Amino acid sequence: PSKVAKQGTEVTKDQVQTSNSQSTAPAQPTVTQYKYETSVSEPVVAPVSAPMPNLKPSIPYPSRRDNERCRDQANEQIEKLYEIFKEMSFEISFTDALILMPKFASTLKALIRNKEKLSEMARTLMNEHCSAVILNKLPKKFRDPRKFLILCEFSGMDECLALADLGASIILMPLSVWKGLSLPELTPTCMTLKLADRMESKAVGIAKDVKVKVGVFHFPAD
Repeated sequence: PSKVAKQGTEVTKDQVQTSNSQSTAPAQPTVTQYKYETSVSEPVVAPVSAPMPNLKPSIPYPSRRDNERCRDQANEQIEKLYEIFKEMSFEISFTDALILMPKFASTLKALIRNKEKLSEMARTLMNEHCSAVILNKLPKKFRDPRKFLILCEFSGMDECLALADLGASIILMPLSVWKGLSLPELTPTCMTLKLADRMESKAVGIAKDVKVKVGVFHFPAD
């Protein structure tokens, strides 16, 4: 706070006593000056904490920067390839060079296409499970079993080998086989089936929920 000083004047009258007449006469007024100070308070400004703006500029085109990096890497690889070519030397005759020139062209093309692998020309250790082709240890191929049979039991037979069905909608069985298995009676039907060889077969009946034992399990089959 700053202080402001103000000035003021005050007039007073004094009486002067003379020696001759022993009387008093009014004298000239004397002027006295005085000062007084008043304090004026100024507003105090407190600092306000504001978040700092992000001064890091954003990249307007990040893909362009990536392309520039890829271009720089390609230039470095080309320089490495050029250094490798300068260190290569061949001691052959001119006629052999003319004969082998087409082969050299294909070799140079392969080197240029695979220039990224030139800096990684080192041996890679492999265990026995990495490549079965290199070790010539391919799994042994077994012959086709031709049919998939499972051991099952019917009520009229002790055990038999049955051909596993993998999702056929209708299973057609000869009537003689049905009678030999001593299975329950059939439900009569007037259905006529057309086989894959375009032959037509008339069904005698339909069997439902025939109990078949496979191992220790019992399955109902139609």
